[in-house]
Amino acid sequence: MKVSNEFVLQFLPHRDPFLFIDSVKDVIPARELTEGEILPLKELVGSKVQANFHMREDHPIFAGHFPGNPIFPGVAQVEMMAQASSFIYVNAFENPYGQNMDVALVSISNAKFRKPVLPGMDLEIETECTKIRGPMVESHCKLFCDGQLMSECTVMASVKM
Repeated sequence: MKVSNEFVLQFLPHRDPFLFIDSVKDVIPARELTEGEILPLKELVGSKVQANFHMREDHPIFAGHFPGNPIFPGVAQVEMMAQASSFIYVNAFENPYGQNMDVALVSISNAKFRKPVLPGMDLEIETECTKIRGPMVESHCKLFCDGQLMSECTVMASVKM
């Protein structure tokens, strides 16, 4: 299921310069769904998201990180992966537009920053929901550029709907 840019803006509360998703290429449910079927939250484990972001050369974050040697900060890469992971919930709503979810990032583990993310890069974000316990949702996330793994982490979020 491809998600339009308009939907990204309706689904996420973030805005430029802290919106790190341009488009969602695919939301893959944990299992095949029938027409109009909504997944219960516990059945989202195994769901995957593929999203994209173009790292603009004029992105304001580069003004301070670092002048003359612009590198996209690791903490912002984690935020990008966390934003992408929230799209697993698309299959939990009959009408996911304008949902009022309260999502809070509560932990990050196993973060690895393998290569620097630089201005002009076209990034692909892949996430997979690995665990749900009550309101806590865990996802393993990876960030790629041209097929090369740039960074990865596991994020845990508290989700209230």
